[in-house]
Amino acid sequence: MTDNEKSAASHAAPDHAVSSSTAAPDSPTPSSSGTLLLQQHEGVLWVRLNRPDDRNGINLEMLEDLKSIWWESDADQQIRAIVITGSGRAFCTGADLRPGASGAGSAGAAEDSLLLDYRPATNIFRDLFRVYWELEIPVVAAVNGTVAGAGWMLALLADLVVAAEDARWIHVFAARGMIPHAGDPYFLPRILPFHALNEIAMLRERYTSKDLARWGCINRLVPADQVEATASELAHKLATGPTRSLGQAKRLYRRSLDSDMLTAFGEEAMTSALIAQTHDRKEGVMSLLEGRPADFEGR
Repeated sequence: MTDNEKSAASHAAPDHAVSSSTAAPDSPTPSSSGTLLLQQHEGVLWVRLNRPDDRNGINLEMLEDLKSIWWESDADQQIRAIVITGSGRAFCTGADLRPGASGAGSAGAAEDSLLLDYRPATNIFRDLFRVYWELEIPVVAAVNGTVAGAGWMLALLADLVVAAEDARWIHVFAARGMIPHAGDPYFLPRILPFHALNEIAMLRERYTSKDLARWGCINRLVPADQVEATASELAHKLATGPTRSLGQAKRLYRRSLDSDMLTAFGEEAMTSALIAQTHDRKEGVMSLLEGRPADFEGR
């Protein structure tokens, strides 16, 4: 086990491949490239960004691993919630902009490497965050440290956000002479208040999780040493809920941001009919009639 893996294993979070949802959590399992550490326990998949020496910047290998994990999770009935967090002192500092690391620039002359043509690279990041946005599995972001660049979307596109009070948030794009990209101009206006977004994008200042909480973007603002425990509690509650109903509620809310009223009403009616056929919908009604807590199975 590498030093990074040992460090992550010492955290409080409960493997992507345990034999059953009731088995005791094993040690973290590295993703194919080693850029992620994965743990699965009682229906919750923990995804830990594992490039602490690079402040968990997203290189091409991490990007592909994240997409694969999200696709696989949505198809895996044993996974009923996801927690995403970072190793070390950073949550995620966006794309790794060193030449070749994230598809931006090339490994040519030093002068050329300063002229990053990030336009082609942003295509793969837009696709990454599109897949993330469309996940039906509920996601909790456990923001343990610094968030920068595209890391904002990795945190804020989650369904619930738990953040360390003193975590720093740095938008960085204007400070580097860039426009917001990688899907930022589409996603962040759907999450942040308009004038707060203008401030973030234009003034090149640094913020803390307390500012994000003031703007209504943080569900639980806690001391740094309570981030994982709080995220674990929320994820457990999600993982014991009616998974398909939660996923469809999430889908309807997000699609409504781009649809007209009649389209939203039609999708609501169709989805209600589909969910009415699930085990958990029937269990919800029976538990009400019998005066007992519902025992949802995620199907």
